[in-house]
Amino acid sequence: MDKIRNIAIIAHVDHGKTTLVDQLLRQSGTFRSNQKVEERVMDSMDLEREKGITIRAKNAAFQWNGYRINIVDTPGHADFGGEVERIMKMVDGVLLVVDAHDGPQAQTRFVLRKALENKLKPVVVINKIDRENTRAHKVLDEIFDLFVELKASDDQLDFPIIYASAKNGFAMRELHENNDDMTPLFQAIVQHVPPPKIWSEPFFQMLVSNLDYSDYLGRIALGRIVSGRVAVGDSIVCIHR
Repeated sequence: MDKIRNIAIIAHVDHGKTTLVDQLLRQSGTFRSNQKVEERVMDSMDLEREKGITIRAKNAAFQWNGYRINIVDTPGHADFGGEVERIMKMVDGVLLVVDAHDGPQAQTRFVLRKALENKLKPVVVINKIDRENTRAHKVLDEIFDLFVELKASDDQLDFPIIYASAKNGFAMRELHENNDDMTPLFQAIVQHVPPPKIWSEPFFQMLVSNLDYSDYLGRIALGRIVSGRVAVGDSIVCIHR
């Protein structure tokens, strides 16, 4: 369990969330260097790839340096509040992706509030620093003010900051560092997002986040195990509530 990280990714439309996830998947070695991969992987509802990647309705998983990192996308609209609440129960931290020029927007605010209320640890990614007329320092101040306004705890206010250009595939801890890959972001996820906690109850319990269907396997449930364990052939009960 210590080698697992479960994170949700939060961003306003066009702030680079999908491109960022594409880069994490590529640079984690999920895909071969010569493999043709469909762009905007998290936008594909029925895409499955080899080498450990799992994608089910905007969920993805990959391996990096011995860690398994599970990423869950989040809807940004308040009309999907129930889905957001369910997602926040699935994860132990969040990536907050903010445009280096536009700053935090309304779609960011709603989901971030839910994350903070669920006491999740944030990692802030200021994206698109390759653009002209960026104002990364001012945007960082705006993010901090938003955290304060949303009543973040002292621990949540002490968030790590990563500056990135998802389009160009690099990230850095400080502006103007010389770096050409996403390693600082991988490291921030592993270092600052805690591993999942499993309840001590012996009975198997799982929170289902998504349902899918396979012509070979039938109906598939994707979710988070919160206690116990399950094996092939075990019988389980679905609780509707």
